[in-house]
Amino acid sequence: MGNTPEQHPAGKVWLITGANSGFGQAIAEAALAAGDTVVAAARRPEALAELAAAHPERLVPVRLDVTDPERIPAVVTEAVERHGRIDVLVNNAGRGLIGAVEEYTDRELRDLMELHFFGPAALTRAVLPHMRAQGSGAVVQMSSMGGRFSFPGVGAYSATKFALEGLSEALAQEVAGFGIKVLVVEPGAFRTGFAGGGALAHAAPIAAYDAVVGPVRNGLPDSDGKQPGDPVKAAAAILAALDAEHTPLRLALGSDAVDGVLGVLDGARQEAEAWAAVGRATDFPAGE
Repeated sequence: MGNTPEQHPAGKVWLITGANSGFGQAIAEAALAAGDTVVAAARRPEALAELAAAHPERLVPVRLDVTDPERIPAVVTEAVERHGRIDVLVNNAGRGLIGAVEEYTDRELRDLMELHFFGPAALTRAVLPHMRAQGSGAVVQMSSMGGRFSFPGVGAYSATKFALEGLSEALAQEVAGFGIKVLVVEPGAFRTGFAGGGALAHAAPIAAYDAVVGPVRNGLPDSDGKQPGDPVKAAAAILAALDAEHTPLRLALGSDAVDGVLGVLDGARQEAEAWAAVGRATDFPAGE
């Protein structure tokens, strides 16, 4: 049975996917420290037992595989029935996949798109009716600096994040009038479990690509535990951005991400300007 209105928690109610590790756990802990309530979704919610015990009633583990479209509406409905609302959705669950474009299988590409795009899209659609009824809310899409630019070995990962960012850019304009914010977070290299412990998936290598993909295939696992980014500071930055009067659409986190995004934006403008005359020349003559 759902809570009565008098029992609804003070503070915000968060629904965070992949909440048992990495950015998801850091955001959950930051929200709890702020006095909020967290519905912590994970494929293995038992991994959240210690955090739940430390925050009874305010950290609620739930089982969710974001690639299960039938489970998603149920999780959202249960959260609203129990807590009265969902104020912030954080689409965080994800994993890496290394390989050249020619090396990926259709299955690998589709599975990653299910995890990084279709799952978050379904969760977003599920929470929006409740947020519209509330007249408030926020959707946080955990993208990556790889959602703004790509490089050899991460084409599949970037493709999923590019798709999520394109959806979110339109979404932000569609829901602003309902009092709903959209924040796309673009972290660089942070000390999460992303690159370690066998978390990275690898496409079957083709020797011809060893020179261009090899450095990424070997370098990412080697970077584990040595990345410059602090997930705790990232979580604090996300909460601050959500609380800001003018929340940005995109938030690059980490010096590597900020420098990379700024460099790509400069290069993209230079290229667009260099070819602008060619592009404009393809119009019909004025008045025709």
